[in-house]
Amino acid sequence: MKLYKFLTFLSFFLFFNHALNADINIDADYLILQDHHSEVILYEENADDKIYPASMTKIMTAIVTFDLLKNGQTSLDELITVSEKAWRMSQSGYSSMFIMLNDQVSVEDLLKGIIIVSGNDACVALAEGLSGTEKDFVILMNEKAEELGMYNTNFNNSSGINDAENYSTVRDILKMSRYMIENYPEYYSYFKDTTFTWDRTGGDPITQGNRNPLLYKNIGVDGIKTGFLTVEKYSLASSMKSGERRITAVVSGFDTKNSRSRQSAKLLNWGLRKFDSIKVAKKNEIISNFDVWLGKKSKIEVVTYKDVYLTVPKRKKNIIKAILEYEGPIKAPIKKGDKVGLLKVYIADELKEEIDVFSAEDVKRSNIFSRILKSLNFLVWGDV
Repeated sequence: MKLYKFLTFLSFFLFFNHALNADINIDADYLILQDHHSEVILYEENADDKIYPASMTKIMTAIVTFDLLKNGQTSLDELITVSEKAWRMSQSGYSSMFIMLNDQVSVEDLLKGIIIVSGNDACVALAEGLSGTEKDFVILMNEKAEELGMYNTNFNNSSGINDAENYSTVRDILKMSRYMIENYPEYYSYFKDTTFTWDRTGGDPITQGNRNPLLYKNIGVDGIKTGFLTVEKYSLASSMKSGERRITAVVSGFDTKNSRSRQSAKLLNWGLRKFDSIKVAKKNEIISNFDVWLGKKSKIEVVTYKDVYLTVPKRKKNIIKAILEYEGPIKAPIKKGDKVGLLKVYIADELKEEIDVFSAEDVKRSNIFSRILKSLNFLVWGDV
């Protein structure tokens, strides 16, 4: 028998409108804005068109390195010897950490040189040190891109220098930005550091500032990466926190640095101002209980295995409804982690999300005498 439970605590008065892109104008060629928790796209223009990601490529260089750290294939204090190829990147007018030929630099310092000061020399040194050659490291970058569903992306170098075969889309860059934030919070903190001092060999220490202009505006931005190529103009992947909310934008094709900074901040603030993000359920937190048949307990507590959010525009009144649906009563025995039902979330009677619900506990079968008694009771009175 199909049973339903309404989660009445989810009565919020909110406006729902499918025309999400109606009231903002951003002077860029390609852009996308996402609510991080719900994964709802709040705004997009030309999000799947090819772009040249420039230094936003470095996000993937960092991700691959963090994967290797996670798997124990390197360590933050591993020393990498700087090759002539890596050193020459610092002599060619590119943004650089200014590493020296044959110097030994730790993985952590190279990561900071990549993330904070956008050093192309650091990218090559790290790629060669971890994979033997930059080409072999790029293979790992493309394998990771495929894993993340970045199907319109191809990497051909580790730094993002001008290369017709190094391309992506703002949607794909959003995917890897989200992966970085979600999976490596302990390393993502590097992206908000505003300065990095490299105590180089054979010269005075060099202190450089983070290239991300939004870090200096005190608006809650804590990453992620700028980019510039003459062919692509100015670009920026950025992420902002406000309370428990996080929104992330990727924009490319700004004419100037100033417009990149001003318009990116405008887009992020618009997303916070125009939308509400509602937490429907918290991972592993009890949301209700279901009836049990022939068990040592008459009810089981249930949970979801992920945080569930909805993002909706503000202003008008409509009700979010959350309904738990299950075939019940559920026959014992039941194991913790068994899928036992669904959480269905509606906005204005439109189904927006369907999430699996799991038992939070074990329930053993009752003894045979208790089962007989309960069966008779059910036959006579219809009571479980």
